[in-house]
Amino acid sequence: MQYQPQPTAGKPPQLSLFEGLIAHRLTPFGEMACATPQPADDWLSEMTLSGSGGHCRLLLAPILRELSEAADTRWLTLIAPPASLSQSWLRETGLNRDRILLLQARETQGALELACKALMSGCSHTVITWLGRLDRTSRLKLRAAADQGNAQSLNVRMGN
Repeated sequence: MQYQPQPTAGKPPQLSLFEGLIAHRLTPFGEMACATPQPADDWLSEMTLSGSGGHCRLLLAPILRELSEAADTRWLTLIAPPASLSQSWLRETGLNRDRILLLQARETQGALELACKALMSGCSHTVITWLGRLDRTSRLKLRAAADQGNAQSLNVRMGN
């Protein structure tokens, strides 16, 4: 049995968040198009997830799924993800594995440098990194690379 809110005098029933998105046909993340140039601050986003690894993966899964199904046909690139985001976890989560590029940094090439190259290439619509806390120089490098490749950079910090 589902709860059905009853309208109060003269007011429509309150919609849940997802019903509201569907009713207003708001654009999902993956279908957003860049009609105008983005300000420098929009090329780089950061997200901090704290708590148990399982909860962090549960929060991250729908974001990755949406990005893997984006209308943009370029890659969703993951740079040096934590071991808990294994190939099998990505598969089980329902991500479109045909649209994901998983890159590991080598000793000779750091994750920041690899992320900048992936962003500048223009082959990815979004490059996700797990670089921890970014200093000013790293932020500037990621923003400039994302601007050059017309891509989004997302840095995820996993805390405890």
